[in-house]
Amino acid sequence: MSLAHTPVQYVAVMHHKIGWQPQINHRRRRMAATMSKSNCFRLSSFQIFDLMFNQRYNHKLTCLFTIVLILTWQCLADDGYEMDDFLKREHSLTKPYQGVGSSSSSHWDLMGNAIITTEHVRLTPDLQSRQGAVWSRIPCYLRDWELQVHFKIHGQGKKNLNGDGMALWYTKERMQTGPVFGNMNLFTGLGVFLDTYPNENNNHERVFPYVSGMVGNGTLAYEHDRDGQSTELGGCTALVRNIPHDTFLLIRYTKNRLTIQIDVDGKQQWRDCLDLPGVRLPQGYFFGASSVTGDLSDNHDLISMKLYQLTVERPQEEEEEEELTVPSVDNFEQLNKVEVQEEGMSGVQLFFTIVFSIIGVFVLGVVAVVMYGRWKENSRKRFY
Repeated sequence: MSLAHTPVQYVAVMHHKIGWQPQINHRRRRMAATMSKSNCFRLSSFQIFDLMFNQRYNHKLTCLFTIVLILTWQCLADDGYEMDDFLKREHSLTKPYQGVGSSSSSHWDLMGNAIITTEHVRLTPDLQSRQGAVWSRIPCYLRDWELQVHFKIHGQGKKNLNGDGMALWYTKERMQTGPVFGNMNLFTGLGVFLDTYPNENNNHERVFPYVSGMVGNGTLAYEHDRDGQSTELGGCTALVRNIPHDTFLLIRYTKNRLTIQIDVDGKQQWRDCLDLPGVRLPQGYFFGASSVTGDLSDNHDLISMKLYQLTVERPQEEEEEEELTVPSVDNFEQLNKVEVQEEGMSGVQLFFTIVFSIIGVFVLGVVAVVMYGRWKENSRKRFY
């Protein structure tokens, strides 16, 4: 049987091949277009997913970075703006108070009724006639420093029925007892007083509790009955008693400038209390804190004392200054004179002074008139 196609068959076969070829190509184009659309859809979906993933990832990174910043700030700003790199631990008093006691390795000594608990060093309890203190054993030879103190004063007594307060010290003497918030009078160095009871009844210029500073030279006395007004460098009112939040005090000494700030409002912000240039404090003194109660009492708790070394650039002439031996304050006599002048005469004294002056002038006038009359009468007698 012959395999050759007849013309009719050949035409039919060629027609079949030629006629269906465009259909096959059309199907291929449709399949390619479908695959292209599918790939584009897959690519677009992948891009959208990748974009969403990146946005979530960036959001997570932002949150993580924010948390790290907050934790870092808290670490660097404990109790204020502190830097642990400059913390002088040998001069600091912090929990758990392992460096406090009578052992040979201790950096701090307790005195009087002061006791240690897990939360604080209680200088005096809320009992009458108590006295306590804590003193550093190691003298401080830093030229520029900052002391941040965390404390708490609280008790059962009502307002103005509590006392007496506490004091922070940087002095030549240590471990002494006396009438100045439990420390000796005629001290040498710096005293910062947190006075909670007004001893002078006629003092209407201060609102207690009151924070003040004083520099003693060994001969200058703190006047307890006048709340130390005659020797005060300056101060401010600080409502520090029975406060539900933490209370802090800052003492900064740099380039012969004394600054005292307080944070007692629960806002974690320092507020200026005293800023005085010309304060000259020798090196090698001791840090301490003391408190005393009398007929009135309070709990006086010291939670921490942290000393920081300050890095300060000084000109060459300041570096070559002679070492100080006696604390002093520039123009202190003028400050004291101004205070005395402000006190002046009372209203009663001024009134009686004016009255007696008028009476004296009147008496002198009467005597003068009488003497003149007698002289004139004698002149007439001589004439006749």
